[in-house]
Amino acid sequence: MLPLSSHILFICIILILKKIDANELTFELPDNAKECFHDNLKAGSKFVLEYQVVTGGNYDVDLELKSPSGKILYQETKKQYDQIEKKVEEDGVYQFCFSNEFSTFSHKIIYIDWKVDGDPEHEITHPGPRVAEGALTMIELKIGKLHENLETSIDYQTHHRLREATGRARAEDLQERVQIWSLGQFVLIIIVAIGTVLLLRSFFTDRRTSSNTTWNR
Repeated sequence: MLPLSSHILFICIILILKKIDANELTFELPDNAKECFHDNLKAGSKFVLEYQVVTGGNYDVDLELKSPSGKILYQETKKQYDQIEKKVEEDGVYQFCFSNEFSTFSHKIIYIDWKVDGDPEHEITHPGPRVAEGALTMIELKIGKLHENLETSIDYQTHHRLREATGRARAEDLQERVQIWSLGQFVLIIIVAIGTVLLLRSFFTDRRTSSNTTWNR
């Protein structure tokens, strides 16, 4: 029989190698471009897709989600953020595509979080000995609760970083526009000042010429 410490270690490994397969990705989507992702899922499982436009243009993107049979499960245009939860009803390869084809000059940075739950092909199991059913129940519950809290904390931190990156990008974009506007105003003031000086100079030159003509007469 395994000692208590071995059981605890085994439970920790099981919790770390959790049954929910999660993939987080941040990628760049150029202007007039389309990027597609695929995953082979089994009926009865459930998936969650979360996406957010971090930087670029008006912070919007098109998304289309299709089933293996070609049925459109989700379709939205020019959205910054959304979360889709669906139950898999048929086996096969599911496809979701991000499109920036409506934009002619601005590329986007997009964050996606893809999770699949309940699919045996996405589950990671441990080949070691099984813990006796009902053993270490309190420890399992406490470790499970700790694991959930850690997952929640990681999720909050991820979204906080995304909001921070989006806010920083907006601030930098606004700063760039203010600088361009200020430069334009400065150039305009210089042009007006030079024009005013030339106008006044020509005015006094005309008066001097007129006075000389009158004196000669």
